[in-house]
Amino acid sequence: MQRQCELLGVPRSTYYYQPLPESAENLRLLRELDELYLKWPFYGSRKLAFLLEVNRKRIQRLMRILGIEAHYPKPNLSRPAPGHQIYPYLLRGVAIERPNQVWSTDITYIPMHGGFLYLVAVMDWFSRYVLSWELSNTLETGFCQAALNAAFRFGQPDIWNSDQGSQFTSADFLGPLKEREILISMDGRGRALDNVFIERLWRSLKYELIYPGDFASGQDLYPALENYFHFYNHQRPHQALGYRTPADLFPFQSTRK
Repeated sequence: MQRQCELLGVPRSTYYYQPLPESAENLRLLRELDELYLKWPFYGSRKLAFLLEVNRKRIQRLMRILGIEAHYPKPNLSRPAPGHQIYPYLLRGVAIERPNQVWSTDITYIPMHGGFLYLVAVMDWFSRYVLSWELSNTLETGFCQAALNAAFRFGQPDIWNSDQGSQFTSADFLGPLKEREILISMDGRGRALDNVFIERLWRSLKYELIYPGDFASGQDLYPALENYFHFYNHQRPHQALGYRTPADLFPFQSTRK
């Protein structure tokens, strides 16, 4: 199997990630909560419990799995860690005029048949080109570091933007950015619009691939994501880009991720 993964160009650890298990009823509720968040990210646990006709405490537990906080308009899949340095948001009022001016990253929850996984991606703001992505069944820093290292194959940005989560504020993660003298920017707490372009990516991905796909394992999901991101970068016209594709605007391209 290791040889097959090498031939496919897929990391063995990623290819065989299995979804974290939950009961069928909880998976149904998680899916519905995820869809409701995409429509109404400002809804808290009280209103969601009313809409789904479920005990509020149960909804609050499921919201913690999703990473949704009741009073924040952004999934809180990343939480700051004590002692980690937090950087100011540098992009308010900044005109994005060229590729590699700003890269950003984010993590989202991926509902699957029988469980769920987490997905991280790195995007160039000007072109919306998805530079790299990784899957994980935990929220540990490693898969975020792997995505960052993969993105560096395209060069480097002037500014790197993320949320304030522990994955992105750890010394191990920030070290390569500081070594390259990249400016570090972090979203304000609870401000989803600070990273609006990648939030739109998650919406498109879920409605166009994840929800219709009902994937059972990382083995099924991985090649589907690979195909989707190639489609997103090279074939899917974006209204905000004048119906051009991200690849039309981004100067470098890669055959993997």
